[in-house]
Amino acid sequence: MKKLSIYFLLITVFFACNKSEKVEQVPDTDEIAIIGTDFGDIYVVLYDETPLHKENFLKLAKEGFYDSTSFHRVIENFMIQGGDPNSKDEIPFNDGQGGPGYTIDAEFNSKFIHKKGALAAARLGDQQNPERKSSGSQFYIVHGDIIPSMQLDQMLGSMNNAERQNLVREYCLAPENSHILAALQRNQAAGRIDSVQAILAEVEPIATQGFIPRTYSEEQREIYNTIGGYPPLDGNYTVFGEVIQGLAIVDSIAVQEKGAADRPIDKIMMTVRVEEIEKGKIESEFGYSYN
Repeated sequence: MKKLSIYFLLITVFFACNKSEKVEQVPDTDEIAIIGTDFGDIYVVLYDETPLHKENFLKLAKEGFYDSTSFHRVIENFMIQGGDPNSKDEIPFNDGQGGPGYTIDAEFNSKFIHKKGALAAARLGDQQNPERKSSGSQFYIVHGDIIPSMQLDQMLGSMNNAERQNLVREYCLAPENSHILAALQRNQAAGRIDSVQAILAEVEPIATQGFIPRTYSEEQREIYNTIGGYPPLDGNYTVFGEVIQGLAIVDSIAVQEKGAADRPIDKIMMTVRVEEIEKGKIESEFGYSYN
């Protein structure tokens, strides 16, 4: 009888422990951002894998931050950029410099590439922004172009080489390696290019230790070969969503006549609203897969 009582006690404790554990429920709806323009609406899904960017974009959209801003920079076969509050005024020279007053930590994910229709965050360049933090509000949608396999391989080689060079530069600029930087500067000033190259050749294996070259899956290659995009930005700017309806609108905006700094001659105004939709409906009506 004593053994039986202990058995029932253990069963009770087991179920009590499991009852206290919270089972995380996967929401069956998602919030879709809808960018309204005179050319039509662009429907965008935001990735759960980039939560900081998703939460921020939805927050700004719900607050009406993007309303009355414009696509202030458009480049055919590249991208259309917007989200700058400065674009509300009639001063063209300050477009691309504004924001909400903060940046967002980068959320790079090799799963997401700059395919046509990709939604990504704009940012300052590496010299001013070595951590590659995203603008608090400015974004761009990739227009891109078809990339044949041979061209994609060439781009991939250039991208990996550029990343290696960046790692070497960061290594030489590190305070603890000031003697290496000084030696490079002395030899360069004296015109001793061979000595500069010899120092860099010695430093590179150390600076790039652990570097994993970027590669593309067969599926990603197929996307660039057939749908198109802009590979050189992969791994440098955070991709946090994609267009699920309205790519034709992106096409129309990308080819608009423009002036200085690729600013459209006629303002392309936008509004951004958020709509909560069942995931099943998003998959069936927009052809997007959450898998």
